[in-house]
Amino acid sequence: MSELVSIIIPTYNTEKFIGLTLQSVQNQSYQNWEMILVDDASTDKTVKIINDFAEKDNRIKLFQLAKNSGNGVARNVALEKATGKYIAYLDADDLWFPMKLEKQIQFLKDNKLPFTFSFYDSIDEEGNSLNRRVEAPLNLTYDQLFFCNYVGNLTAIYDADYFGKIVIEATQKRQDWRLWLTILKQIQVTKPVPEPLAFYRIRKNSISSSKFKLIKHNFGVYRDFHGFNFVFSILLMIRFLFTQLVIKPKYIRKV
Repeated sequence: MSELVSIIIPTYNTEKFIGLTLQSVQNQSYQNWEMILVDDASTDKTVKIINDFAEKDNRIKLFQLAKNSGNGVARNVALEKATGKYIAYLDADDLWFPMKLEKQIQFLKDNKLPFTFSFYDSIDEEGNSLNRRVEAPLNLTYDQLFFCNYVGNLTAIYDADYFGKIVIEATQKRQDWRLWLTILKQIQVTKPVPEPLAFYRIRKNSISSSKFKLIKHNFGVYRDFHGFNFVFSILLMIRFLFTQLVIKPKYIRKV
């Protein structure tokens, strides 16, 4: 019997993309899932589109926040509602390959892992391929993750029976990196599925599309999450930037 997967999706004004994202989950070869969407007070047609899907598929569950509170809050609310053995994450503008869940669940079992992720390909705002594949070390350690987030949020799955539901402080950005660090600190090493299983959409003017804009959020991981003093956090950021500019590009290739 296949175990239930809870898919966590925060939404905010994603009417242009959310239908395709939902379809990519419905098209999974692995069908034992629940999709938990928490809308962060959208002002467009996002909620209507989700409700249209939910009326036809009772695995899709929508909850709405009364005021805009950020992705971190939305993800934690969704996590509270989750009932699956496995917790999977997906953003409202990204897409999964049809075999994504099936391959990852089997990979977890075959390798006796409580947490894994995968490679992914990039697309632009209109869904066109950017011929860019993001890979990762085949044995990802906590020390490697400490200086670079190799885990694409849209590809991650963890075993809630092993870890419990992991609630992370609802910061504006980098909640995902903090979550993977919390996991890897416990298990020290994991493996990615060594093939792309998802499409990451790069949108114009998004915070995550600008490495410069993310610097302050990355600094916050060292200063606030780890609790290091200001000077040591600066030194760690220098190492982080070196890894980001020199080492991580080795795991990005044209396809």
